[in-house]
Amino acid sequence: MSVVPQTIVIGGGLAGLSAAHTVLEQGGSVVVLEKMAFCGGNSTKATSGINGANTRTQRSKNIIDSPELFVADTVKGGANNLPLVKVLCEESGPAVDWLMDKFELDLSLLARLGGHSQARTHRGKQKFPGMVITYAQIEKYEEYCAKIPERAKLLTKTRATKLITRPAADGSVEVVGVEYESPQGKGQKLLGSVIIATGGFGYDFDGLIKKYRPDLMYLPSTNSESTTGDGIKICMEIGGGTVDLPWIQVHPTGLVNPTDPDAKWKFLAAEALRGVGGIILDREGNRIANELGRRDYVTGRMWDEKKAPYRLILNSKASAEIEWHCKHYKGRGLMKQLSSDGLATEMGIPVTKLKQTFADYTETAKKVTEKPNEGPYEAYPSGKTFDKWGKKFFANYEFFVGDTFHVSVITPVIHYTMGGIKVDDNARVIGDGKTIKFLYGAGEVNGGIHGENRLGGSSLLDCVVYGRVAGRTAVREQTQRNLEVLRKTSSKL
Repeated sequence: MSVVPQTIVIGGGLAGLSAAHTVLEQGGSVVVLEKMAFCGGNSTKATSGINGANTRTQRSKNIIDSPELFVADTVKGGANNLPLVKVLCEESGPAVDWLMDKFELDLSLLARLGGHSQARTHRGKQKFPGMVITYAQIEKYEEYCAKIPERAKLLTKTRATKLITRPAADGSVEVVGVEYESPQGKGQKLLGSVIIATGGFGYDFDGLIKKYRPDLMYLPSTNSESTTGDGIKICMEIGGGTVDLPWIQVHPTGLVNPTDPDAKWKFLAAEALRGVGGIILDREGNRIANELGRRDYVTGRMWDEKKAPYRLILNSKASAEIEWHCKHYKGRGLMKQLSSDGLATEMGIPVTKLKQTFADYTETAKKVTEKPNEGPYEAYPSGKTFDKWGKKFFANYEFFVGDTFHVSVITPVIHYTMGGIKVDDNARVIGDGKTIKFLYGAGEVNGGIHGENRLGGSSLLDCVVYGRVAGRTAVREQTQRNLEVLRKTSSKL
């Protein structure tokens, strides 16, 4: 046995970078392997924000929130592994504050997304939060690579192909490194503890999706073509356990590009657009669902109704609150700004139908706002409402003919894979009921955290929280291993 010098992070997205920064904070050394030419991954595409309970931003706005309330919302949203959920939610506030402090990020705006009892999804005033948060981490990590190359390294165009293992003293398996390939050749090796942060498998149509959810193969995806479950596969090769692989989240608001409506890759409309007051209408001009319901519920309503095309519609007040997003989508040709007459003409319905739908929605919203937790209908996530679809929270709700609207055609898309490698609440990978020593998971590669449905805003959070947990655990256990080696070596002198 010899001293293992470093932690190896496989994956240069937000989870991997959060782990790498944490390893450095804990006094360790780290090498990040990224198979693409640049870091970022799907993390840069996240558009709604990052959840946090009891953050400085919430307190500054007198929003009373707690990890316990966040746990309750997450469990009601579909999660069932309480130890993993508690870590996610209890570490959420410190994670958001860490991002603001360490990376000087603006996370001063809040939205209430579907399934949340409070406004806890944080974003800044401009650009997509996933892009801003991830790029800030990339820039700072690259600075470390230049300033302290003996402790921080980044290898791009480098694909991990195999985990190097050896038998542990207790009969289990321990990981001691990674075999990888790069432009310099195949079969290269690095020794160290390993954190897998390779993301999910949302574009692995001919692999894990075909095996576990062949019924979804016809759908488009919001994931990049590199999202093929590499980390899950190399983990399984050494006996790593998996959980919830059939649970794939289909998001209801993939944006349809009118010039290429059948494209396999779709841009995602942020759930924050519904959080600030966007509504969904079918081709006949009717609402079909609680726009702030669970993602699987909204998608299910679209499938049940079979009245496509569906449109996501924001009034002028909602558009102003999330202006940067609207400008971005319009610039990509994925969103239009229309008058009431223009919208009715595009939908092929009389403007009087829109007038009635808008009036009904506005009247219902006023009732619910004036008399919260009253009404004849069950509300989601809790309480009562006057909305037959169960909507409880209404933002920028006054819809009327004569206003201007931002409008997109939307369709269900594969967005997030809840299943992945099995980990404990210290981010250690589990195989055959035992911990695989010195192997950890962070981000979407992990299974079991969100259960059958993930709440919006918890993907970036998962990356940051479990990246930090994995980084801390890796350094702590690696230090213990190295001290043991040194003690054994000293005893022989």
